[in-house]
Amino acid sequence: MAVTIGSHEIPNAEEKYVELNHGTTRYIEAGSGYPTILVHGVGYTGGAHNWLLNIGPLASKLRVLAVDCPAWGKGEGYLDQEYSFAYLVDFIREFQDALGLPKTNLVGHSMGGWLASLFAYESPSRLNKLGLVASGGAMPRQLNSMVAFKPPAREQILENLKNTVKDDGVDLEALADYNFALTDNPARLTAYQHVLNHMNNMETRARYNTVRRFPHISVPTLVVWGRDDQTNALEMGEMTHKGIPGSKMVVFECGHFIPTEASGELNAALLDFLGD
Repeated sequence: MAVTIGSHEIPNAEEKYVELNHGTTRYIEAGSGYPTILVHGVGYTGGAHNWLLNIGPLASKLRVLAVDCPAWGKGEGYLDQEYSFAYLVDFIREFQDALGLPKTNLVGHSMGGWLASLFAYESPSRLNKLGLVASGGAMPRQLNSMVAFKPPAREQILENLKNTVKDDGVDLEALADYNFALTDNPARLTAYQHVLNHMNNMETRARYNTVRRFPHISVPTLVVWGRDDQTNALEMGEMTHKGIPGSKMVVFECGHFIPTEASGELNAALLDFLGD
């Protein structure tokens, strides 16, 4: 049993689907330890497969559940309306409910970290431990990639992968084909544009800013950042670490896309933090 992303095989993993309020959601599951939900970032071709270099190693100690957020990945049932932060955070709770999980670990990258921070603030009783990987939310500024979004061509996807996937064992051509295939869905594009409209609205970004919420996050938290992050600067990581009581911080020599730029270091840090 394995899941193949492009030509990269995740052994002892299974691609599954669950019916939620918005429709069908895909997730990738592996391992049998403490349940640990992985939430990806905002990129248009993103989804559960963003964690292709992390799922297998983390499954050595954890029950890994890498999930597609609504409007991403391979699920169905896209809503023809803006997906609010509140909706996306509640989506994580609904995913827990659907799988019969009253409490889990939660690890989020970039946008996923923003959602995870809000989740920890709202629902601490439903969390065991929290991992924030280059997470958003601490600075309410607009991102040009959201303001001027256009669906990427395959060549753009491949070039981005060359810059962000630092593992010689990954066939980037095959992974580009996999990601590009996800763009051939008009309903998904419409839903994604609704997401960007909401997330890039300055009033929304200020309302859901994480800084005031940090002091109220009470679960054990690991903050992971790249020293050369050009999307969420290291300053944001330091604010996050300083703001969350008792949090631990590690910094790697990489950029924003830590799950694929520094997968080995991230896996080791998460296993050390979550796997005890």
